[in-house]
Amino acid sequence: MSLNNIRKSISSTGKICLGALLLTAHIQASAGEEKEKKTYRQEVVVDGLKSPWAMTFLANNEWLVTERLSGELRLIQNGKLHPDPIGGLPEISTKGQGGLLDVAAHPDYEKNGWIYISYASPKEEGEAGDGANTALLRARLKDHQLTDVQVLFKATPNRTSNPHFGGRIVLDKKGHVFLSIGDRGEMDKAQDLKTHQGRIIRLTEDGKVPKDNPFAGKKNALPEIWSYGHRNPQGLVLHPESGVLWEHEHGPQGGDELNVIEKAKNYGWPLITYGINYDNTVISKDTARAGLESPKTYWKPSIAPCGVAAVTSSKYPEWKGNLLVGSLKFNYIQHVRIDGRKVSGRETVLENIGRVRDIRQGPDEFIYVVVEGKAPEGGKIIRILPD
Repeated sequence: MSLNNIRKSISSTGKICLGALLLTAHIQASAGEEKEKKTYRQEVVVDGLKSPWAMTFLANNEWLVTERLSGELRLIQNGKLHPDPIGGLPEISTKGQGGLLDVAAHPDYEKNGWIYISYASPKEEGEAGDGANTALLRARLKDHQLTDVQVLFKATPNRTSNPHFGGRIVLDKKGHVFLSIGDRGEMDKAQDLKTHQGRIIRLTEDGKVPKDNPFAGKKNALPEIWSYGHRNPQGLVLHPESGVLWEHEHGPQGGDELNVIEKAKNYGWPLITYGINYDNTVISKDTARAGLESPKTYWKPSIAPCGVAAVTSSKYPEWKGNLLVGSLKFNYIQHVRIDGRKVSGRETVLENIGRVRDIRQGPDEFIYVVVEGKAPEGGKIIRILPD
């Protein structure tokens, strides 16, 4: 072989080797991209529920689930629904959007046994107003019966209107319990500190008013109020890593909001909003105003957000540290990427899952979703698993 032919052979071989290296690098990059776009599957773990609204995890693989319209509290043991409702609940109003709402086990449940429940409570003798309003109780569970039942709080005044009860519960592991309350369909009351309408309230775990509440001891304001200017808060979660309290609420037509809840802050409803009335009339021309808190993100058109979870599980690497928000209207779950107190993006990750009412991360670090059904007993609990 001539010297020129040898040079040509070496040059050709070099190109082939370089091409192989480039192809290998491309395959590795593609594999990396596919790994990042991990998919998940849905597994029904409990079905046959009637209008389920919320769930909580107890101990020994026991869960509690509320059924809003039936006003019944159900026990799940080792993945099986107990045939009989738990006894001992007070009278519950199941009109409109009312009923049996949220349920939350105390962070030290295994030591103290306390369970917190929110519900629509009908008027009792001596209470102001007619109709019903959001109430909070705590109790213990023994022999399929609630015992030591203590009504800790009831919003005032009662209202005959049927929407916007709120009802989400969060315990902060510092001796406090937060409860969301809707405006009950009277938007202007969300700015009136003499009512509990359109509020996040804060109590001690036994129902007292903490001394450091922002309106404690002040005139013309109710002492339980922590924040105000809300419409209908249907999601509330305390991020276990950052300690930030996140809340989402239904807007009117358009303008659902995701907020960071802080002491004494006014979140603006109805003075600022991205939504309009259902008859297409304008509620406010402003989406921002000095002294009022703007949302970290908003949905327009509305998704009717319900349920929110902060993901800390390593089973979901793409979601870890972020929020999952459910949609009643579009039957999906959105992944909301957060950076401290800011939202850096969001995307739909689970479609056609059903009308989402609640999202929880379980003790096994899997995500569980409470879903309403179209049929009376079509409600279910779904576990999200890596595909």
